[in-house]
Order: sequence, then structure tokens, then C-alpha cells
Amino acid sequence: MAEARRYGAVLRAWFRETLPAAGNARRLGVLTLIQSLGLGVFLTSSAVFFTRTLGIPAQRVGLALSVAGLCGLVCTVPIGRLADRLGAGRVLTVNFLLAAAGFTAYCLVDGFAAFLAVACAIAVLETSAGALQASLTDALVGEAERVRVSAQMRSLFNLGFLGGAALAGAAIAAGTSTALYATVLANAALQFVSVAVLLRMRLPANAGPRAAAEAPGGVLRSAALRDVRYVAVALVCGALELYHPLLTVGLPLWIVTSTDAPALLVSGLLILDTVLVLLFQVAVSRGARTPAGAARMLRWAGWALGASCLVFAMSGGHGVLLDSAALLGGALVLVLGELYQASASWGLSFGLAPAGRQGEYQAVFSLGRGLQQFAGPWLMTSLVVGAAGTGWLVLAALFALLGLAAPPLVRGLEKARARTEPAPA
Repeated sequence: MAEARRYGAVLRAWFRETLPAAGNARRLGVLTLIQSLGLGVFLTSSAVFFTRTLGIPAQRVGLALSVAGLCGLVCTVPIGRLADRLGAGRVLTVNFLLAAAGFTAYCLVDGFAAFLAVACAIAVLETSAGALQASLTDALVGEAERVRVSAQMRSLFNLGFLGGAALAGAAIAAGTSTALYATVLANAALQFVSVAVLLRMRLPANAGPRAAAEAPGGVLRSAALRDVRYVAVALVCGALELYHPLLTVGLPLWIVTSTDAPALLVSGLLILDTVLVLLFQVAVSRGARTPAGAARMLRWAGWALGASCLVFAMSGGHGVLLDSAALLGGALVLVLGELYQASASWGLSFGLAPAGRQGEYQAVFSLGRGLQQFAGPWLMTSLVVGAAGTGWLVLAALFALLGLAAPPLVRGLEKARARTEPAPA
């Protein structure tokens, strides 16, 4: 009984830590669950839907999604500036309504040109949504809680994504066009549910369109893009997010082509990563609530991710048990780097953005992530599969150097801003 009570107390403490407080923070959590459920359903089933149901050849799907990714990068910053002018909540509401129309339009696609057009529109909406939600989080919960709430939302995101992936798996197993169309339409319906949640949020009196006066230039002109040090920090942080294609592209290919580990370990490591992020993201984020703390955490992220590559390199062709053990050990070290990187990204993106311009600066910060999403799969395929052991060493060195670069870049940015800010009267 005592053991059961102790485990119950631990579980209750975890729930108190992970579930957002009542009010706007909890509504943001609900919004995250809805969005991640839809994303899990769609991403898990989309490749099958595009190729088998819509009849688009796999190579052309890849081409269209790459072009769409570039469209998303180009449009993110203007949309972020628009959010500073009109309010992130308003722009995000329109974003979700257009996304509902876009996912519905996938069901009407009858050729490659139409598929490309819809994919580009969806990419613009999805790429900008992250920056818009970050800006909305800042407006709703304030400086003291924004990193913690972001960590809570990431934990909830993983929970929703797991549920969506399970539903998509059932649709794929059914093997019918009707089931796959249902996954796309379900995602469209979830966009409308997201709008309903957004409309119930209560913005504080000082949030919203007033920020327009503080953001010089038009919607298409960005001072944040001219802030070279800020862009450099964003690119370093985004490059460290290469752990994602490493986990979803590089590592599965490595396991299948170069190790004696069972192929089932591919899904096992992904599930392990998702569960550990769900359990520990909020706790790890405590050290990233200031830019200085976040910069140190980004350095630790680079070292941990680099170390994980060295461990993965030891998994090539040494028998089932040794290869599996090395892969498991590397995955545990990788998730530590992932937790550090995600926490640091919130501390830096929020903490280094000028007051009233979160939309623009969050959008610029997301460019590093977008470039990683565009180049990451190719890089992982070239290094992990093409260069094998040497590729792992190159990745390890890249992660470590990026981690080392983070603290001096952040210190330089803060010093530059301190010199340009007017002295207090």
C-alpha cells in the first residue's frame, strides 16, 4: 500500500507539473492537443494518401513538398509582422479557417498542378502557425510563464500526436480510399474545433493590435531579418534541431542498412523518444527562462547530440544485442539533447524578441527550423547512409561546434542591444 501511495503521489505531481493551469494556459493546452491530433493523423497517413489515393508519383510528391516548404519559409515573416499589427489571435483564427479549406481541397485534387497549389498553401499556413502560436502564448500568459507553458504544450503535443498516429494507422490498415479520405477530412474538421477554442480565449487588455505602432515599416519589411546577431542565434538553434531528421530519417535508414538490430527497433526508438519528451520536457525547461540560461542549455544540447552520434556510430554490425544496446544508449542521449534544445529555443526566441514584436521575431526565429526541415533529410541521407562511420563523426562535430557557438552569440547580441538602447532617465 505504501508503495502504491508513493507512486500515486509521483503521478499526481507529474500531472500538476505537466497540465497547464486553468484559464488561458489550459486553453492553449487544449488547442495544442487538437492540433497535434490532426497533425498525427495527417502526417502518418499523408504519404499513402498522396501516392495511392490521389495517384501522385512518389518523386513528384517529394518535389511538391520541397517547393511547398520554400513557400512556407518565404511567407512566414510577413505573416508574423501582420500578427503584430492585427493581433496573433485574429491572424491564427484566419489561419485555421484557411487550413480547414486547404485540407478539404486535398480531397478535390485531380492532378499534379492542383496538388502542388494545395501543398504550397498548406505549407504557408502550417509554417506560420508555430510562430503565431508562440506570439499568442506570450500575449496570453506573459513573460513569467511563457517558457513553462511552451514546455507543457510540447508534452501535450507528443501525447496528441501519438493518438493521431494510432488513428492513422487504423486507417492505413483498413486499406480503403474512404478511410484515407476520412483522415484528411478529420484534420479539416479539427481546424474548426481549434477556431472554437481560440474564440474562447481572453486576451489581456494590453495585447493585440497596439503592437503595430512599435513595428516600423510595412508588413513586408522586417527589422528582425536585418538583426544579424539574432538571425545567427536563430540559425544555430534551428541547425541543432537536426536531431529531428536524424531520428526520423537518418537513424531508421542506418538501422535497416548498416546494423544487425531488428527493424522493429525503428518504431521502438521513436516511441521511446516521444514518451520521454512527454515525461520530462517541463522539468528540463526550468533552466531556460532567461536568455543566458537558454544559451547554456543550447551548448549542452550540442554536446549531448554530438555524443549521441558517437554512440550510434558504435552500432554498425556487431551483432543483434550489441547493436541494439548501442542504439538504445544513443537514443537516450539524443533525447536529452532534444529536451535541452527545445527548452533553449523558447528561452531565446521569447527572451531576445523586443516587446510588442513577438510575431515578427518568432517568425524570423522559425526560419532556422524551416531550413533544417528543408535540408535535413538530404543531409542525413548523405552522411549517415552515404558516409557511414565518417558521417556520424561529421555530425558529432557539427552538433558540438553549434553548441559551443551559442553562448558567445547570445552574449554578443545582448551587449549590442544594451549599447543601442537609450539610457534610463
